Amino acid sequence: MQRRDLLLGAGAAGATALAGCGGLVETRSLSSPPVLSNRPDAVYFPTHVEGMQMTGTGEAGDYKFALMYSYPHRFWNVNGDEVQKTSIEDDDDVHLMASVWDPETGTVLPETGLDVEITKGGDLVTQEVIYPMLSQPMGFHYGANFSLDGDGSYDVTLSVGGMNIRRTGAFQGRFGDPAETTIGFDYSKAERDEITFQETPDKAGKQMAREPMEMEMLPQSTLPPGEELPGTVRGTAETGDAKLVVTTLESPPEGVDAPDGSQYLAVSARTPYNRMVLPAMAMAGTLTSGGETVFDGALTRTLDPDLNYHYGAAVESVPSGADLELRVTTPPQVARHEGYETAFLEMPATELTL
Repeated sequence: MQRRDLLLGAGAAGATALAGCGGLVETRSLSSPPVLSNRPDAVYFPTHVEGMQMTGTGEAGDYKFALMYSYPHRFWNVNGDEVQKTSIEDDDDVHLMASVWDPETGTVLPETGLDVEITKGGDLVTQEVIYPMLSQPMGFHYGANFSLDGDGSYDVTLSVGGMNIRRTGAFQGRFGDPAETTIGFDYSKAERDEITFQETPDKAGKQMAREPMEMEMLPQSTLPPGEELPGTVRGTAETGDAKLVVTTLESPPEGVDAPDGSQYLAVSARTPYNRMVLPAMAMAGTLTSGGETVFDGALTRTLDPDLNYHYGAAVESVPSGADLELRVTTPPQVARHEGYETAFLEMPATELTL
């Protein structure tokens, strides 16, 4: 595969557009602008924009993989309600990013788990489980910073353990088995240092987001507009700067254990600007109509070829005018690149009338 220097979020205009932004495209050291002191508790535009290099793709089992790299990044891990910054270490050489998707439908697959093994000349350099992550240009992916053994040719083996969330429809029986693929990685510090970089002082901290990247060989983790979801779209609730689009189906997708005559309540959780999927939450709901409780329980993390990744439950019925309370009991358990680390954390209960 031909290697390509990609500027995330620049769209088709790429680095050419940035070249006119006051000469801000430049090679750089491993330092980044300071973290903003006045970040909103919401999605915000980051302090800088970096490019990346596509390394290659591979396929194994039910999965297709892509491997990319950039400068080492600071990022924030989430454990329950706690957020902890991971700073760039002196020996970090690259930030490796991997995407996993279904080659048949192009659906990006959260919650597969991903292990990275890096070898050089047959010798092990490092091996570790890397983090599920959210970034504004890539949406959901897996990533971490790595130190390497100098310039040279590496083999990077990407291994997934399989999804343990509910899969429905044509996804039943798929994505449950482990698989691995190996992708070659030719690294040089000089080439890494040519990856583009732009500080964004005029936008940094504003409640807005970068545009997602556009790559023909790599699908995005973007969810469809709410009005394009299957079923009857009942409305959108908001909490913690996340948008929760609610739709109902006349019957549950195949693979949902439910009594005959049940309907299906689905919640599609996404970022506010670019509709990036928000996975790995714990969510519950209470549906009431005419003073009676119709449903009260958990909404199960589910992957469906039509509804994509969502939180859903079979319910007896969803009367028009019913009230739905949604409660996020655990925020998205994914690490965050800058611009997402203050959002989707404090997520109070929210309500809407269907």
